[in-house]
Amino acid sequence: MTAPSTTSGEVATPPLGGGLGFSHRQILATMSGLVIAMLLAMLDNMIVAPALPTIVGELGGLNHLAWVTTGYILASTVSTPIWGKLGDLYGRRSTFLASVALFLLGSALCGMAQNMAELVGFRALQGLAGGGLMVGVLSIIGQMIPPRDRSKYQGLMMAVMPVAMIGGPLIGGFITDNLSWRWAFYVNLPLGAIALTVCWFTLRKLPKGTGRARIDWLGTGLLTIWITALVLIASWGGTQYAWGSPQILGLLALTVVGFVAFIFVQRRVAEPIMPLRVFRSRNFNLAGAVAFISGFAMFGTIAFLPQYQQFVQGASATNSGLLLMPMMIAAMVVSLAGGVLISKTGNYKWLPVVGTTLVTVGLGLFATLTTTTSTTMTGLYMVVIGAGMGAMMQTSTLIAQNSIELRDMGAGTGASTFLRNMGSSLGVALLGAIYTNHLTSTLAGAGAAGGTSTATLTPQTLRSLPQAARELFQHAVTDGVTALFMAGAVVAAAGIVIALFIKQVPLRTAVAPARTVEAPVDAERELVAG
Repeated sequence: MTAPSTTSGEVATPPLGGGLGFSHRQILATMSGLVIAMLLAMLDNMIVAPALPTIVGELGGLNHLAWVTTGYILASTVSTPIWGKLGDLYGRRSTFLASVALFLLGSALCGMAQNMAELVGFRALQGLAGGGLMVGVLSIIGQMIPPRDRSKYQGLMMAVMPVAMIGGPLIGGFITDNLSWRWAFYVNLPLGAIALTVCWFTLRKLPKGTGRARIDWLGTGLLTIWITALVLIASWGGTQYAWGSPQILGLLALTVVGFVAFIFVQRRVAEPIMPLRVFRSRNFNLAGAVAFISGFAMFGTIAFLPQYQQFVQGASATNSGLLLMPMMIAAMVVSLAGGVLISKTGNYKWLPVVGTTLVTVGLGLFATLTTTTSTTMTGLYMVVIGAGMGAMMQTSTLIAQNSIELRDMGAGTGASTFLRNMGSSLGVALLGAIYTNHLTSTLAGAGAAGGTSTATLTPQTLRSLPQAARELFQHAVTDGVTALFMAGAVVAAAGIVIALFIKQVPLRTAVAPARTVEAPVDAERELVAG
């Protein structure tokens, strides 16, 4: 049974509870465009990671290392709920295509950056668009497919992410070693053009939004203010400024006031950018917390492992990409297997519990690194973290979407993705601050303030230093990464406790949700009625 068509050729929006009636073939055709777009978003982050040591060495600014990643994630975090709400109001096709086009513009500008300030700014522009790519893909899938069947398709989508994570570092490393790091951004352009073309045609069956509601610009501004202030606290506290300094205390006050004002506005506007009603579900909140942990662990791991691999283990940019493969393959296998198991059994609670446990163990293992740890051992550690991430990522989104109504699919998915991105933003900022602080303090403690500047040191120039200086810097890098992994393990351990409180609520077999999904009886009763 297919959804009725309007005279304009668009699929009419069905009443809540009816579903869109997409056939398996239509879903696959539509998802072909989504897969390419997801590949575009994932490849960008992965391609850039192996190039970061060279970028920082060429443009200067070790203190801005984390911001190349943080700027992207922060902007993505802020924009995610906005894109989700825009999709609810104006239709997911038009907003999704706009996010793809904006992403391509940001990529071109990043490749032309002449200094670290420009690069961070253009990465932020990319992030604004990246938030639309991620929430757009997940919202479109959530609109087309009921939760019980959704796990198979989301498992496929989440499996694409590790594929991109495997290919991304390889492409990024090859580009860095043989061309220029600038092509790590330019390579997005042809792939993005394909994604834009495919999505233009395959997403035409999606319903149009009403477009009549007003955008919550005040809420959007307040959201941007308090999130930015919070991430700046995480980045600057204890490094650039003392925790008790006027700058940090001022940012703290701005965070609190901005957050309180944001909640006040969201409770009163007609179309809030982040409807607070989605947070009435306990499972939604717990799944959001798990998403936060997964973002913290994933980006914290990927952003800083190349530092250790290239500076300490002596890997080239290309090889550092290859060395990430165990983590990505493990994540892909577990994500696919988990999706199939959820679709067959309907049971999902065990996945976030196992996932958070594995990530905690994996991060703890990385906290034991030394300057002589072999690539074989780090590869085994990566398998543990990768398996954990594969179990956590798609499951947290599935649980969140099973806890919200269809009218809030975009905003609710945006809120869930927002929490994952918040984890990524704070994770990279906090772990980056820990890494930089330990690296510089170790060098200062050894009396290495002079000589070659660490701000412009690349893996290539490190090899030309005297052995004593080289070993000292490798020691400092190892101290930095072990400290950040230990901090990450503590956060991930909290995720185990959170995951244990998730309730096993039956997954719906229709797109429209039950009014109360916290109780299985209510969910089943509404399924019978609908």
